[in-house]
Amino acid sequence: MDLFAPKHLIIVLVVVLLVFGTKKLSTFGSDLGGAIRGFKKAMNDPQADATPPAAAPAAAEAAPRIATAPAESVHAPATDKTHQA
Repeated sequence: MDLFAPKHLIIVLVVVLLVFGTKKLSTFGSDLGGAIRGFKKAMNDPQADATPPAAAPAAAEAAPRIATAPAESVHAPATDKTHQA
């Protein structure tokens, strides 16, 4: 018995269509296609990696640095001396 028979795949596709609807599936398909096109374009464009963005270093210097103290341990030993033997 074949697990992925064509009949099973058709049933799964019909259920997905009923759950998500045609509008969401159409939007998902176009978004996925745009992402794939963008990925292929980036893979074929050697200049994309050679030029770093100019705004990134300036933004990093402008952000203030905040020092934080380490958090106290939740499992600190008890200071109650009544239970000590």
